[in-house]
Amino acid sequence: MKSKGKYIPMLLLSLLLWLAWQQQWWKGPQRAPHATVHNNTSITRTDKKTNHVTANDPAKLNRHAPLKYTRHARCRMDCRHVTEEEVVDILQTGSVNNEKSNPLDEPCPTYALEGYSEEGQHLRVVFAPCEDTTSVVTCIDLDKDWACSCN
Repeated sequence: MKSKGKYIPMLLLSLLLWLAWQQQWWKGPQRAPHATVHNNTSITRTDKKTNHVTANDPAKLNRHAPLKYTRHARCRMDCRHVTEEEVVDILQTGSVNNEKSNPLDEPCPTYALEGYSEEGQHLRVVFAPCEDTTSVVTCIDLDKDWACSCN
């Protein structure tokens, strides 16, 4: 009968660890989605867990603008085996990641859009809308670290 008592601390520790995992105490308090105002023209709602826009996109980002690729973007696309068609698809259907975007960048704001290619690559493409064209600044594979020697 003495052996039953030695399992109680282990059971309590297991219960405590399970509760911590369920509550995710180490990540801090979870907040509800919040609103962000961009240049007093566009209100976006961001889900704090994914950092993706869930309402309307920033007003300056034209998802159908002609694209101009920087040398850096071309090099990154080549390293990561990303085609222009995949970049266009991310522009048209991707979600804006507000933490990686900077609408106050000069001379043009930058917006990081994320999504999946048809092959399943999880991509982040940074776009800079300026005047009548949008520049593709860089392209990142979020799941795989490719060897690349781009500047």
